[in-house]
Amino acid sequence: MKQTQNILIRLPNWLGDMVMSTAFVKAVQQQYPNAAIDVIAKKGIDFLLNYFPNHNKRFIFDKEVNKGLSGAYKFGNQLRKQKQYDIFFCLPDSFSSAAMAFGIGATKTVGYKKELRSVLLTNAYQKKKNTHRVEEYVDLLQQFIKTTIAIPTVELNTTSKEKKNSVVVNINSEASSRRLPIEKAISVINMLRNQITEEIILIGSPKEKIFVDEVYQQLDDKNNITNSSGKTSLPELINLLGSYPVMLTTDSGPAHVANALGTHTVVLFGAGNENNTAPYNKINRSIIRLAQLPCEPCVSNTCKLYNTPKCLTMLDEHIIVQQVIAAIKTKELN
Repeated sequence: MKQTQNILIRLPNWLGDMVMSTAFVKAVQQQYPNAAIDVIAKKGIDFLLNYFPNHNKRFIFDKEVNKGLSGAYKFGNQLRKQKQYDIFFCLPDSFSSAAMAFGIGATKTVGYKKELRSVLLTNAYQKKKNTHRVEEYVDLLQQFIKTTIAIPTVELNTTSKEKKNSVVVNINSEASSRRLPIEKAISVINMLRNQITEEIILIGSPKEKIFVDEVYQQLDDKNNITNSSGKTSLPELINLLGSYPVMLTTDSGPAHVANALGTHTVVLFGAGNENNTAPYNKINRSIIRLAQLPCEPCVSNTCKLYNTPKCLTMLDEHIIVQQVIAAIKTKELN
């Protein structure tokens, strides 16, 4: 058993990645059971820490306040004045996060090699290729401690109680290559409405509201369809996703949140590689991909070949709806 230490973890900058890092936090806890483990989260997604594995202190990094390399270094240096850390784990790959590590001045600063970061880290490792993001994070710890460990579960803790007879639908994504085009979204939701009796709840952030509203207005039958886009904060979204048994979604941050909350997540993949970034818990997920185009899977945020992503527009609505119905039945049996 390792000695008590002060450990600081710089968590990832994106919603889905931060969800997937819960396994890493658990792994560090397991390897250093007597350590005081603090975490750093980016402002805007720091609310996730309320549902994270237990940790000691939390620090919120505001990129608007701490701009550029100098801002990251100064932020780290401020933490250094508060506490001397034995180990600093740096999960983001950016050079600025390594500058933060240098400012913190931990005895060991641990991260992956990229963008000449090695000069700012005491322990820099090569990232394995074609590895799921969850396993990539945990492998950083494995390389540091030189021990193979079991991958902990990806899990967010919530007190939400499951409610029946509702399906959450997310047609959005930060990248247009992962977002359902309007016509496709309308077609999918129309068929879903025709095939299930459950309430359908459309979600979306305030900046996605116009897009979701346009889809909602063109639906054939709005009966028992609730448009919640722009009406829920991110913390409220956590409670919403944890309260319903099934979610139909694009490859997006909310997909990872729902999966980590135990909601069965049917994920439509366009751009992005499900082998690397799909919601990790296979027991409550279904992946749907076209797998007919030579460009699949790509990692571009925009569709450079077709403008509108064919890998999403060519998906079969019947297959999508069948997967949702199967997920509903599975949840009813549990």
